[in-house]
Amino acid sequence: MLKNILSITGKPGLYKLISQGNNMLIVESLLDGKRIPTYARDKIVSLGEISMYTMGEDIALSEVLTNLGKKEEFKAVSFDPKKADNNQLHAFFAEVLPEYDRDRVYPSDIRKLIQWYNILIGAGITDFTAEEEGETIVEEKKQEVKKPAPKQQVKTQKAAASSARTGVGSKKG
Repeated sequence: MLKNILSITGKPGLYKLISQGNNMLIVESLLDGKRIPTYARDKIVSLGEISMYTMGEDIALSEVLTNLGKKEEFKAVSFDPKKADNNQLHAFFAEVLPEYDRDRVYPSDIRKLIQWYNILIGAGITDFTAEEEGETIVEEKKQEVKKPAPKQQVKTQKAAASSARTGVGSKKG
């Protein structure tokens, strides 16, 4: 589920991938439901590709969100992360992920994680499991579109048709 949820640098909130074009993606905001195009110049990250630093192996964001959901009973976090001080954020996150790396996970990361969690819960998304490898974000359907013949060929075909009717350029013998 998290592979289709995107974070876009410079745009608030999270977005759900709707469609994919040549040089753009169509995404829908989880906050207000508006659909917007995003282009190759935008920095877009799938939540399924994010992991958190721990003292051992990095842990996928899906596991962290699941732990946070279990702690909060899959309801929005009870405090405002913007108003919480750094010590409160670290103490809260230590309950969610006890083995996280306190040197590399900053309070701003914890605030963002809590904001994302609240947005996902507000949108009714409680399945934080990562998809199996091999699944695609958007299945592309490629259909062959018949292109019109170039103009020069069209003129040549018309000239040949008119000369056949009038007999011009044909050998009689």
